[in-house]
Amino acid sequence: MLVTAYLAIVVLLALCVGLELTARRLTPPQPTPSAVGTNPAFRRFQTLFLRGYLLALWADWLQGPYLYKLYRHYSFLESQIAILYVVGLASCVLFAPVAGWLPQVLGRRQTCLLFCVAYSACCLTKLSRDYFVLIAGRMLGGLSTSLLSTAFEAWYVHRHVNAHDFPKEWIPSTFTKAASWNHGLAVGAGLVANMLAEWLHLGPVAPFLLAVPCLGACGWVVLTDWGTEEKGGLERDKTSLLGPAASVPLARASARARFWRSCQECLRCLLSDRRVMLLGGVQALFESVLYIFVFLWTPVLDPHGPPLGIVFSCLMAASMAGSLLYRLATSTRYRLQPGHLLCFSMLLAFFSFFMLIFSTAPGQPRPRESLLAFLLLELASGLYFPAVSFLQGRVIPEEKRAGVLAWFRLPLHLLACLGLLALHGEVSGTGGGESGSGTRNMFGGCAVMMLAALLAVVSLFTLGRNDVDLRLEGPKGEGEI
Repeated sequence: MLVTAYLAIVVLLALCVGLELTARRLTPPQPTPSAVGTNPAFRRFQTLFLRGYLLALWADWLQGPYLYKLYRHYSFLESQIAILYVVGLASCVLFAPVAGWLPQVLGRRQTCLLFCVAYSACCLTKLSRDYFVLIAGRMLGGLSTSLLSTAFEAWYVHRHVNAHDFPKEWIPSTFTKAASWNHGLAVGAGLVANMLAEWLHLGPVAPFLLAVPCLGACGWVVLTDWGTEEKGGLERDKTSLLGPAASVPLARASARARFWRSCQECLRCLLSDRRVMLLGGVQALFESVLYIFVFLWTPVLDPHGPPLGIVFSCLMAASMAGSLLYRLATSTRYRLQPGHLLCFSMLLAFFSFFMLIFSTAPGQPRPRESLLAFLLLELASGLYFPAVSFLQGRVIPEEKRAGVLAWFRLPLHLLACLGLLALHGEVSGTGGGESGSGTRNMFGGCAVMMLAALLAVVSLFTLGRNDVDLRLEGPKGEGEI
């Protein structure tokens, strides 16, 4: 497995380079306002934001490869580790409304600083072998993950529109640039984590400790550079007209009222459009399966001695290859529809889990086949995310999209928690030991969920067979998200 992992990363990185070069040749540059590239104030502001945001993403990715391995290093059973993962997922659900509300009440920049502090504390809890300290760390991780997905974007959008008065059409260019960096950061994080944990023999806790100074650097950028930027900009806060004494409590009350009113409106939008409900079902089924996969890939492969950081980089490179294949498939040469690619990603994920049912048979493990199945699943996820994002952008109103997607995440995390609790119950039923049959049964359940997701996609396109909102339009079939 050692040689297999290193060969896989070399092949996958070469594949990604080849796909990137081909995509650049076949896909014309995305149309953007000419002033985006020439406006020095916007470029400075964009660089300032990305400097802090990419540090936060890098610290987040560093914690991916060795989380399960760390808990096993502390001699916890698989059933106990499953509970730790469930606590993390449940915390994401519980803290999601708080993460949406905090930037409006505490302040956007202060919420980003809270993320840095909370995630640093989460990393430091990994030094303890106490189970309840680790549970507290998972709760902090759930809060931090929720803040990462809301606070930084909230600060950027507010400063972009309210302080600098840049056109709203320029906002996607910043997040497209961040997304293009994201896969590379994930691959690099796996390599660095592997170097610390295995090449330098510092153990599985080392990547978590490296994440702390990265979060400190992110907090320093937020505290100093973003603070200077805020002082230099013009604020357009209407609550300031009420005076300093009245503005703060009134602003907080207004923020709470707007938040709950927005939640109700987004729920009505979700329930009133069957297309939105079907898309939510697809997202809940597919992404909950990915959460279960995140828990299971390490115990399936680790007994066979692969370098886990390299395997993590392979998985992220496979996902990158999937997103590049999406760009190629929707280019002017091939013009495949996102819906077709979404169906293909569901079929590919189902085939991956079907392979895993046989490659994880008790007493007859086949780790190379399992690694191949995991890579195919990540390839499917690379196709899935841009395809489903395109469809969400077409059927969900822009002003309600963030709220509707937040509602989508409730059943998503619930399904993932139920799956991990089922695995915990099966393992506990064996007397607390490890259960290969439980893992195999879980993969079978994931395959069934992929079939259900495929049926939901087919229903969506049967419902909207002639719906132009679900199709790429015009002669230029670029897969714009």
